[in-house]
Amino acid sequence: MTRPTARVLALLELLQTGGTHTVRALADRLAVDERTLRRYAQHLTDLGIPIEARRGRYGGYRLAPGYKLPPLMLTDDEAVAVVLGLVAGRRAGLVTAAAEAADSASAKVRRVLPLALAGRLDALLSAADFTAPAWSANPPGTAVLLVLADAARRRQPVEITYTSWRGGASERRVEPYGLVFHSGRWYVTGADSLRGEVRTFRLDRVATATLVPGTFEVPADFDPIHRVLSGLADVPYPREVSVLLDSTVADVRTKLPATVATLTETPDGVRMLLRGNTLAWAAAVLAWLGCPFRIEYPDELRTEVTKLADRLSMSATQPSSQ
Repeated sequence: MTRPTARVLALLELLQTGGTHTVRALADRLAVDERTLRRYAQHLTDLGIPIEARRGRYGGYRLAPGYKLPPLMLTDDEAVAVVLGLVAGRRAGLVTAAAEAADSASAKVRRVLPLALAGRLDALLSAADFTAPAWSANPPGTAVLLVLADAARRRQPVEITYTSWRGGASERRVEPYGLVFHSGRWYVTGADSLRGEVRTFRLDRVATATLVPGTFEVPADFDPIHRVLSGLADVPYPREVSVLLDSTVADVRTKLPATVATLTETPDGVRMLLRGNTLAWAAAVLAWLGCPFRIEYPDELRTEVTKLADRLSMSATQPSSQ
């Protein structure tokens, strides 16, 4: 595709967004002068695309209302990116709408592509397999996600209806500092009026979100990703252990993400707070880390570590069957 042709198509894309666009703004977006921009608009008119020109200081170009666009003019790379993006987003949980909506959007895109390209994409989707299973969690509502995103950008508070993991519903005022997508789920983190502190909320548990009057400032050093990951590490579990590791935070982090353990540098090493369902799992984590350690609590963890060591030693001394 030649460069002028690509810019003519780019002009059509800009006009598809709706409204009237000034000649100056369009020329700046396409990195051309105003005379060239007018020539591109004439090219679209010659192709039968109804471009309306408005004169005057605030004049410019717009698409005629009600105009139905022809089939999508996507390159092979663009078409593959769009369709596979929808498929991958649905499987990963990134797409907030129901699975039927993602499938419908993908089908609509393929229907308006040139026949040969649409056929090749269908072949790709029928032949492709995925090693990871599709994410099965309930996605958040699209309306909730968009309201919270708008509030975070505007720095405007919201009122939400939230259901906790225990099942209790509450209404609270939240100042959303940022949105984070992690491991198949959307989270919002920010100041919570009910607790008077920064909290993290799963969006699939937010039933409603409404903008309310007001404004707020995000702390200068606030990192939404770090806050969400550290918050997940603090989720209550049946068992908690504290261990001093003869290592560094950087080395431990290469094996344990922030969602699994809380790490603190101390004069004696790295203190690791680990929460899980069983002490046997905590013992396996210590074996995986492969560094000297000292158990602070609970004492029962020593028994689990000894049991694991005995099982590994016994397996290692078993004669080969060959």
